[in-house]
Amino acid sequence: MFRKKHSPPQKRIDSLIGAGTVVTGNVSFTGGLRIDGHVEGSVVSADGEPGTLVISELARIDGEIRVSHVVVNGSVNGPLTANDYLELQPKARVVGDVSYRTLEMHVGAVVQGRLNHAEPGTASVVELKRVAAD
Repeated sequence: MFRKKHSPPQKRIDSLIGAGTVVTGNVSFTGGLRIDGHVEGSVVSADGEPGTLVISELARIDGEIRVSHVVVNGSVNGPLTANDYLELQPKARVVGDVSYRTLEMHVGAVVQGRLNHAEPGTASVVELKRVAAD
């Protein structure tokens, strides 16, 4: 049986929200977007098209994220949906539920919420539980 591999993230960045910039409101983009600043609102790829979002170590997003490919190394406060691929780098801090098809999580990344694996046609939840001390 063959499994379809996820499509690689776009390597091109078309737009940048620079460090020190604060955007209040929703952001809709096409192609690739890198955020080094602060966004207070949702960040989504326009018309559900494939897109790549890079959230740098300096960045903070307070709102929902819905993009096909997401790389996080900053802070996200809100639900995050990566329709295809999600990479949580070492300084990633996510407070909210995370939905993904493929996940790469580096040592040091923190998620305070549920991890939901979304395979087409299925619904499953991965819950991490603490081991009882003896």
